[in-house]
Amino acid sequence: MLEIIGLYFRRLYETTGLNFNVFYDRYEFDRFLNGASNSLQLIVWALLLSLLIGVLGAWAQNARSIAVRAVMDAYIQAFRNTPPMIQLLFFFFGLGTMMPSVDMGGYSQPLISSFGWAVIALGIFGGAFNVEIFRSGLEAVPESTLEAAESLCFSRWQTYLYITLPLAFRISLPALTNNLVSLAKTTSLAYVIAVPEMTYVLNQVWSDNVNVPEMMLLLFLFYIAVVTFLASALHSIERKLVLPGYGQ
Repeated sequence: MLEIIGLYFRRLYETTGLNFNVFYDRYEFDRFLNGASNSLQLIVWALLLSLLIGVLGAWAQNARSIAVRAVMDAYIQAFRNTPPMIQLLFFFFGLGTMMPSVDMGGYSQPLISSFGWAVIALGIFGGAFNVEIFRSGLEAVPESTLEAAESLCFSRWQTYLYITLPLAFRISLPALTNNLVSLAKTTSLAYVIAVPEMTYVLNQVWSDNVNVPEMMLLLFLFYIAVVTFLASALHSIERKLVLPGYGQ
């Protein structure tokens, strides 16, 4: 593949000076692919963690225990009202220094890598918003639906898992889509803790080759493509799962 497109981009550089060397230099091409792969993995894992936190957190907000509800409220206020970059730095440099290291035979390796901390920090950040989104969805489920589940001898957990949550998920999808797309864009901040994702990698490329405009354009187009695909996929799911009379 590189041999095919490389001829065009090398010729482009020679005739116009536009240096997209990630498409004709093998070393830079490998760095580019690695950055793209890490960015996509980071987005997937951060979104999944935020969804898990959102589901569990919304359930905890309706818990009978006052202490559990207070903890959830404190979590939401803390992580919704602080910048995600500060949270990344706090987790990596703050909590990360307290974690034990693994002896690799001659050198030590952190128990949690920068990539792992980025997933944790961004997942927790996005989850704080998802909790409120799911909570709103739960409150929109008609009381008569819950009474019907109770009449069928469903436990509180069974009602939440099999009836309330599926309905709340469908009701919450429009707001959830917006938050997930926003979180996907926020993952680009992971470069501040040296996660080798696309922003970090292309920064290295333009530092080595002094081709800042070309790499910035490539970075811009990469996130346009990723976010457009994610938004389209989520909107497609939203249309398929819509229920007449719920959340319309």
